[in-house]
Amino acid sequence: MDVTGAQPAAVPIRWAKVIDQDKCIGCHACTTACKSENEVPIGVTRTYVKAVEVGIFPEARRSFQVTRCNQCADAPCVTACPTTAMFARPDGIIDFNKSACIGCKACIAACPYDAIFINPEDHSAEKCNFCAHRIDQGLEPACVVVCPVEAILVGDLNDPTAKVTQIVNRQVVQVRRPEKETRPKLFYKGAHQATLDPLAARRPDGGLYAWAEQPSGPQEIGAGNPGRANSSAAVLLAYDVSHTAPWGWRVGAYIWTKSIAAGAYLVPLLLVLLGKASWQGPLWTWFAPLAGTAFMLATLVFLVLDLKHPKRFLYVLTRPQWRSWLVRGAFVITAYAALLGFHLLASVAGVGGIAPSLAYFGVPLAAMTAIYTAYLLAQAKARDLWQNPLLPPHLFVQAMLAGAAICLPVAAVLEPALVAPLVLLLAGSALVHLLFVAGELTLTHATAHAHLATKNLTRGPQARVFWTGQALLLCGVASLALGPWVAPLALAGLAAHEHAYIQAGQSVPLA
Repeated sequence: MDVTGAQPAAVPIRWAKVIDQDKCIGCHACTTACKSENEVPIGVTRTYVKAVEVGIFPEARRSFQVTRCNQCADAPCVTACPTTAMFARPDGIIDFNKSACIGCKACIAACPYDAIFINPEDHSAEKCNFCAHRIDQGLEPACVVVCPVEAILVGDLNDPTAKVTQIVNRQVVQVRRPEKETRPKLFYKGAHQATLDPLAARRPDGGLYAWAEQPSGPQEIGAGNPGRANSSAAVLLAYDVSHTAPWGWRVGAYIWTKSIAAGAYLVPLLLVLLGKASWQGPLWTWFAPLAGTAFMLATLVFLVLDLKHPKRFLYVLTRPQWRSWLVRGAFVITAYAALLGFHLLASVAGVGGIAPSLAYFGVPLAAMTAIYTAYLLAQAKARDLWQNPLLPPHLFVQAMLAGAAICLPVAAVLEPALVAPLVLLLAGSALVHLLFVAGELTLTHATAHAHLATKNLTRGPQARVFWTGQALLLCGVASLALGPWVAPLALAGLAAHEHAYIQAGQSVPLA
């Protein structure tokens, strides 16, 4: 490539990369050069060489794929990042600013290529950025320089004389996961489909492994390859790096507490509007703002604790990137928390007449607090299980369920007349929740990733937590017969459901 080649001023540079897998010998020189050039710590990597065994002995061979950031023209990590820590340069390179990163891992969840990681030393997100510091000096990236067979090429797609442009325009090239519509600028020449598709090759148990560690004897062949083979399986993943879920238990816990915070306001308000409760009743006047505030504080705690840079959490409000639903959601819950505080102050001051006016603002704010997470999860384009158009109403139903369950013990003491309608609401919302779950499990899934995630949810690592949660929520449906004492069981079931759903969505390999 000619990094210093002159370009007309009116034509912007558009950097792209071609990796010729017909030439790649799997030497890992690009991996070590990248680590050295960018001071990447042990245990994480910006690029690595994946290896897959293809064929059955004696007609078997090893196929390689150099795996790294795909430098998407429509980069989901840039859209999901709440603080512009991930950003697109004018020349098309997707770069990162570690000083702006809050460590929310939204970019990791959004990336369909599993190319982003949290640096264990500085706790900020990073990935391959084409060695932008070298590009800016007219130098080639470190991986290009060290490749002994010239399998890695970098060039300007707007330069018709560049080798990259000629290969992309005139030869057969492939990209990873084109169905995600990210328009990658990393093109593969001669790559085997088993390396491009993360579900094509059977994965042995364990994390990082070499061919010598594979089990011997008959083995099942992976997804998309029915049949059996010996240790030289038809398609067997031979070398990979560890792939961990970016979001842990705190994310499921935050969705749970947020549902309770929203429901604790919506349910008493609904009872008032239906004429079952009074504007001056303790459930609406005191419990709604107190419970809402308490669980909003718990939500904030879980959100901040999940950040790798918790001291930077205010960056979401002070330097927002408005396309991110983390930012939009942060402003929604901030406004909702302010409304709860105002309601509580009005109750303390004895200004009861202000309550009906608060409802005009409280209903949309509480509803958006309940459902905005559906849009946040939808921005995680890597996770097909979460690309569900019914998730917003499902989360609203969960908020009503949680609100009824949290209000029942208080109503039994302070307003016994409300126990019956609350039990009815708990049973109805639990039933609707279970119908949503049944639909998600039984309807045909659009992608293999969604199908595998659902399998992991119902029959895999999350199955015990998931089915325990549904059984407890079934007790909520039976509350009409069992009584209000099952409300804590319904809340526990909802917590189990949220945890299993979030973890199962991240259980499918992406690279």
